[in-house]
Amino acid sequence: MGSTLISLPALKTNPKFIFFTDFDGTITQQDSNDFMTDNLGFGAELRKKGNEDVLYGRRDFRDSFKDMLDSIDTPFDECIDILRKNITLDPGFKEFFEWAKENNVPIVVLSGGMEPIIRALLAHMLGEEEAATLQIVSNDVVPRPGKSINEKGGWEITYHDDSGFGHDKSIEIRPYARLPAEERPTLFYAGDGVSDLSAAKETDLLFAKAGRDLVSYCERESVPFTTFQDFNEILATVKDIVAGRITVKEAATGRK
Repeated sequence: MGSTLISLPALKTNPKFIFFTDFDGTITQQDSNDFMTDNLGFGAELRKKGNEDVLYGRRDFRDSFKDMLDSIDTPFDECIDILRKNITLDPGFKEFFEWAKENNVPIVVLSGGMEPIIRALLAHMLGEEEAATLQIVSNDVVPRPGKSINEKGGWEITYHDDSGFGHDKSIEIRPYARLPAEERPTLFYAGDGVSDLSAAKETDLLFAKAGRDLVSYCERESVPFTTFQDFNEILATVKDIVAGRITVKEAATGRK
């Protein structure tokens, strides 16, 4: 069990439930990468075309996403400042975060975005101490050759793995899903878009943001899910499951 704890840190407190979640557009009301692309990069039209290509299997997420980010030449520290002023927290997430902490439900952030941005935004929205308690598995940022990240055109994304997703979230979830039945917690996942496709089939209950691409994917692929508008709805459902009032199967009601 010791080596399992090292490789699966969310098991450290021996939880009965683990909540995996996307960051952009899920924990936050806006997608930070979309915001940068639309306002500092090549714009919304090309971004939406890229997302559509990924959703319908015409292109890998990692290539489409890199094109988006490469279109942004604003220094990285300026990007962070701009995002702090424009990205807001889901109205129910803080309460969900507090409840999860009190009830031994670890939250693991799995993001196709970049950890320095996620850390900076969570510290801004939750406070540095609270944000530091969250496990984040994501991509990173590196300086371009001969440059500093805080100069014009000075940064680029470096991916978490070699998959077509750049960060295949299913790789992080699968070891928990494959634990022996007596050790395996119930696994939740919340997401909204194309970077969540790899995670969609891996957990016991998937929360898909209403009106977003992930809902269409789940319906097309017959993946059980329930929709949510914000984390207040997620909290109500998770509380019911933890209390034994409903099962994960009963909660997977599809599009509401």
